[in-house]
This record gives sequence, C-alpha cells and structure tokens, in this order.
Amino acid sequence: MKKTLIGILVLLLVGCGAQGSHQDGHDQKEGTPNASEETNQSGETDAEEPDQDGSQDDDKEQDAEEEPAEEPAEEPAEEPAEEPEEDPVITYTIHPANWTLKPDIETEDKVVLLTIDDAPDKHALEMAKKLKDLNVPAIFFVNGHFMDTDEEKDIVKEIHEMGFEIGNHTMSHANLRNSPEEKQRHEIVTLSEEIEALTGKAPRFFRAPFGINTDFSKKLMEEQGMLFMNWTYGYDWEKEYQTGESIADIMVNTPLLTNGSILLMHDRDWTNEGLVDIVKGLQNKGYIFVHPDQIVE
Repeated sequence: MKKTLIGILVLLLVGCGAQGSHQDGHDQKEGTPNASEETNQSGETDAEEPDQDGSQDDDKEQDAEEEPAEEPAEEPAEEPAEEPEEDPVITYTIHPANWTLKPDIETEDKVVLLTIDDAPDKHALEMAKKLKDLNVPAIFFVNGHFMDTDEEKDIVKEIHEMGFEIGNHTMSHANLRNSPEEKQRHEIVTLSEEIEALTGKAPRFFRAPFGINTDFSKKLMEEQGMLFMNWTYGYDWEKEYQTGESIADIMVNTPLLTNGSILLMHDRDWTNEGLVDIVKGLQNKGYIFVHPDQIVE
C-alpha cells in the first residue's frame, strides 16, 4: 500500500515538471522579441529611407551635379553685315568757254567753287576761320607782296594748315600782258617757289591778275603743272556792292549763278562781312561747295 502511494506521488511530480517546461517554451515564442529581432522588424537600420534633414536627397543632387552637363548647341555664326557702298567721288574739269566746272559723271548736285584773291591782305585769316566753321572749302589766291613779312607768311601757312588750297596770284599783281617774258616768269615761278617752301606743297592753281593770260604764261602753267583759273562772276570791286549786305545779295541772287559757277571774291572789308550770308544763301538755294581736290585737268 505504502509503495503504491509513493509511486502515485512520483508520477504526479513527474507530470507537473513536464507541464512547467512546456509552459516556459510557449512563453518564449509569444513574448517580446530580442534586440536583434526588433531591429530587423522595424527596418530603421537596414532600410534606405532619408534622414529628417534630407541628406539622401543631397546625395542624389550631388550625383546629378557630378554628371557632365550637356554642351549647348552652337548657334550659327552671324553673317557680317554688308557695308554700304560709298558714293563715287565726283571730279570736275574747268571749262574756259564760260569758266565753269563740269562733272565727269552725271549728277543732280548743284555746285559752286569759292575763290578768294589778294590774300593775305587784311581779312584772309578771319575769312578762312569762318569758312572752316561752316565746313566750306575754298582756294585762297595769294600775292607775293602780301607775304613779305614773317607775320604774313605765318598767316598763309596757318590758312594752308586749316585745309585750304593756296593758289598763285603772282608776286606783285602785275598785268602779264604788259610784262616781258622774264618778268612773267619771275611773277609766277618765284611765288610758286615761296609757297612751296612755306607750305611744303607747290600750288596747283594759277590766277592771272585781271584774268589776263598770255601765251607765255600758259606755257609756264604747263611747265609748272598748274591749272589756270578765271571766274564765272564776281562783284566786290564795284562800288555799289561794297557793303556786307549788298555783296551777299548780289553773289547769291545774280542771274549769272549757275551750276558749276566759280565765284570770285577778294580779301576786302565788305566781302568779309558778307561771307557767311553768301555761303548760307547759296546753301539755301541747294548748292554745295566743290573741294579743290575734286578739280582735275
């Protein structure tokens, strides 16, 4: 009996121990996971989600910047603009039949040439400055007896340096018709030499006093390479035109004014006074002023 009870107790104790071990194993499976399992489930360590400060986006932007940028397509080169054609320079010849200038090509321009004799008597430099301000060319025909002082020579040189042509009007304003050939040579050649020594340029144009040439003076012109030039009209030696207003009026409104006219004026008080009005009056009539460089043989 006693052995039977002990056997039952042993069986009961063994059964209880087995049941406790089974319960502990069940709790381990359903309990809180360990640290390594928790980390793997959350995904916060292995996943590549961006940090709150956007560091992953920065990495992507940096990768994009490191990629070579595409070069922009080259724009086609612009073709150089065509330069406008320059108007041809018109040249003129002197026609002694009526002492006017004739163009070498057809043109609608109306032109005149300004010439001033007996320089530099009193007003030549002032007249040159007025014309310079107006951008108007002219020929200043000088006389040797107005160049016999250093001051007068300086005036001629200054007029030349202002861009005006210096012409030969003889040494003493002598009438060549009444002068022997040797006298004519002196009147013309000596003055040309003085002009060249002073300006560095031999004169291209010759004007005889009173417009009177001789066969010998014409031969000298050819030898010296000069053109002789008279005029279409002039008035400032006539008493009725010896005021600035009257000389300006007749020089602009004379019936002798025509296309190509060669205008004769002198270094005189009244011509100096009327010079600007003469220029503007001609311009108002549509005339432009020929430069002496445009005159050819």
